[in-house]
Amino acid sequence: MLTTSIKEYVSGIKSSLKEEIEGLSRKPRFAIVKVGHDVGSDSYVKGKVRDAGEVGMEAVVHQYDENVAEDELAREVETIALDRSVDGMIVQLPLPRHIDEGRILSLIPPKKDIDGFSPLSRFVPCTPKGIVDYLDFLGFPFKGLNAVVIGRSNIVGKPLAKLLLSRDMNVTVLHSKTKEEDRSFYIAHADLLCLATGKAGLADARYSYKPSAVIVDVGISRGSDGRLHGDAVPGLPVYLQTPVPGGVGLLTRVSLLRNVMEAYRHGI
Repeated sequence: MLTTSIKEYVSGIKSSLKEEIEGLSRKPRFAIVKVGHDVGSDSYVKGKVRDAGEVGMEAVVHQYDENVAEDELAREVETIALDRSVDGMIVQLPLPRHIDEGRILSLIPPKKDIDGFSPLSRFVPCTPKGIVDYLDFLGFPFKGLNAVVIGRSNIVGKPLAKLLLSRDMNVTVLHSKTKEEDRSFYIAHADLLCLATGKAGLADARYSYKPSAVIVDVGISRGSDGRLHGDAVPGLPVYLQTPVPGGVGLLTRVSLLRNVMEAYRHGI
């Protein structure tokens, strides 16, 4: 397998996208619907807008007040969805508690659902897509190997497990109700360990790992020390472990750009 860092890999993709976009008749354009001001969401959106600018895309942020009525937000989302100049769109999650996320997300047309959250979307969700594309680039031999996914969210865990199954891996999904002895067994036999819980230090020296294993750390949380931490402690005795920060987050964001590009191509 190759050992190209995530930063180098992402930089290469961005360069290719920028070169392709420079030859287009118009810039690919996507909309970001954002409600309220959450520190984490604000940071994510700024990153997406910055990424878009770096490759020559146009990202338009539609900001709404924290107390916006659900019906008003629904009308706004429908209006954006009908805008033919918008190739793709996302609704930044989470939404305030008084708004039904399912209803709002269902208003995004499948051909514009670049986050890939809807089961009808033509796009693979960005985080699972980013992970598998990167492993593909490295030459990871999926077929017949053991994958363990810890976390069963609809955004990461479940779609990632499905994607790995499509690559002929033996996939086991663990979660908060998994017994500790079972977790130890499956981790010890994992060729690919994907962590997506947001619980710092979930994978540490308590467990045994295959020296040839790859650990993909999706989880991220801020500790009492004010620093960002992954689900795995750094430096585990494996072949490859993705860093936090500067790891899967970059893969997720560049996958969004790739999905925007796909939406543009199919919308021409």
